[in-house]
Formats: sequence, C-alpha cells, structure tokens
Amino acid sequence: MVSQDFSREKRLLTPRHFKAVFDSPTGKVPGKNLLLLARNNDLDHPRLGLVIGKKSVKLSVERNRLKRLMRESFRLHQDTLVGWDIVIVARKGLGDVENPELIQHFGKLWKRLARTHKPAPAVSTETVGVDSLDA
Repeated sequence: MVSQDFSREKRLLTPRHFKAVFDSPTGKVPGKNLLLLARNNDLDHPRLGLVIGKKSVKLSVERNRLKRLMRESFRLHQDTLVGWDIVIVARKGLGDVENPELIQHFGKLWKRLARTHKPAPAVSTETVGVDSLDA
C-alpha cells in the first residue's frame, strides 16, 4: 500500500526528470483541455509534474486552483499509478472548467492510464548458480 501523502519524493523536481518524460513517454492519455504523459520510473511510487503556463491559463488564481486539484486527485489515486512518472500539460480553456467536473475528469484519466498503460513488470534479478569448472 502506497502512503497517501504528496511528499517531495513523489514530485518531478528537476528539468531532467521532465525532459525524460517529454522525450520518451510510454503512455499518453489525452483529456479535455489537457494531456497526460507517463513514463516508467522503476520506483515503488509514482511521481507527478505539472505544466500550467500563463498562455494556457491566464490568471494565477486559476493556475493555483488547478494545481491544487491535480495534486489532490493524484494523491488519492496514487495507489493505482505505482511505477509511473507523470506530467500533466494544461491546455487553453482548462481554467474555465468547474471543480466537480475536473475532479471527475481526473479520476477517469487516472483509470485510463492504469488500465491501458501498465508499467513493465520488474525484472527478476535472481542469481543463477554457475558450476565451477574443475580442471
């Protein structure tokens, strides 16, 4: 069971982490006024990054509201998203969507990502016994 917090380890923090997801996403889920990109991260927890530019959502109040809703939805659904680095890219018009509709929409997006793009299973690293050669 993944803890339900949104600690520092569950965030994409550096440009390098964002670039890795943008350059080679293994999962893409388009939504209403946004795009969800995901990539396997080989960790036991998911990580989230948000891209909400001034061009897509003008008012800072709206950008901050969207970020709060996205983080909270991620926090509540992270147990189904283990093993993913996820970047959400906001598009024009997302700031006009009401909170209940956004919450419902994010729930559907998380389910679509978990259902259609399962991360690759962890590779077993068992050591294989090698017989010593006696000459």
